[in-house]
Formats: sequence, C-alpha cells, structure tokens
Amino acid sequence: MDTYPLDPPSPYPPAAIAAAWQRELPGLPTDSIGIVTPLWRLAKLFADDRRRLLADLGVDGATLDLLSVLRRAGTPYEVTTRELAERTLVTAGAISQRVGRAERSGLVARRTETDGSRAVVVSLTATGHALVERTVEQVLTRESELISSLTASERDLLAGKLQSLLDDVTSRVR
Repeated sequence: MDTYPLDPPSPYPPAAIAAAWQRELPGLPTDSIGIVTPLWRLAKLFADDRRRLLADLGVDGATLDLLSVLRRAGTPYEVTTRELAERTLVTAGAISQRVGRAERSGLVARRTETDGSRAVVVSLTATGHALVERTVEQVLTRESELISSLTASERDLLAGKLQSLLDDVTSRVR
C-alpha cells in the first residue's frame, strides 16, 4: 500500500518565510526562497495529482516509467536493461525488479541478446503497449489541464527558463 502523504503543501507565502529569516538572521541570503519554495510546492502538487490518477488507473509510477521508456523507443519497442537504467535514472537492481514485476504482469518480455554480449533486452508486449497508451494519454491530458492557465507563449518561456535552471543546478550539484 502506498502511504505517501497527499496532504496539501503549506500555503504560507514564500515572501513571509524570507522576511522571517531576514528578521531572525539578518544578512542570510533568502533570494532562493521565492523560487525554490513554489517549485517544491508545485512538485508536490503535481506528484500527488499524478499518484492519485495512476492509483485510479491501477498503475504505479515505476511501472509507467518503465513502459513509457519502451514506448518512446519506437518500433520494435525494446531496449536493454542498461539503457532502461540510464533513461530512468535508477540502479540496475531497481530496473531488474521493475522488469520482473512488469514481466509477471504480462506487460513486458525479456530475452538475452544473441550477439554474445549477454545484454538483456526488454520488449513491450501488446498488453503493455495498450496500458501505456491509455495511461499516458490520461496523464498528459491531466497535466495539460493543470497548466492551462498559462498561455502557449508563457508555457514556452517557462519551459525554457526551467530547463536553463535545471541544467545549471545539475552542473553545480554533481
């Protein structure tokens, strides 16, 4: 059973948080609070909403992630377990567990490559293909609804700014 808390994030305004820190620790750099706090809150809201939707659809996020990588690979909808680990940013052990669960559910099939490399290739089954198509359509439609207050140009601008920030932060935390 998934026990992840689905309570709403704090409504406490980021500006009030920053002001309180400035009052308590003058000179503390608080400029990040107005950006990071809303990002954390949005991430939680998006994650909780997706978690509820996936629960309603009877799919867990890890399985959807696995099936989505296979579906996006294009025909014949197969990749090696090494590629799956790289594309999902999880360990080889976690991929092995995910593939095992999906295989037992009839969503994927796996085989050892015959080229002597011993690579394990994971393929999307017809059942897995149908599930990912149905699920991804509902997830992306829902997420599109959630950002519908932004115009197309605002979405493009925000996507670009967020990608720039992500690239920069990624280079700094490694």
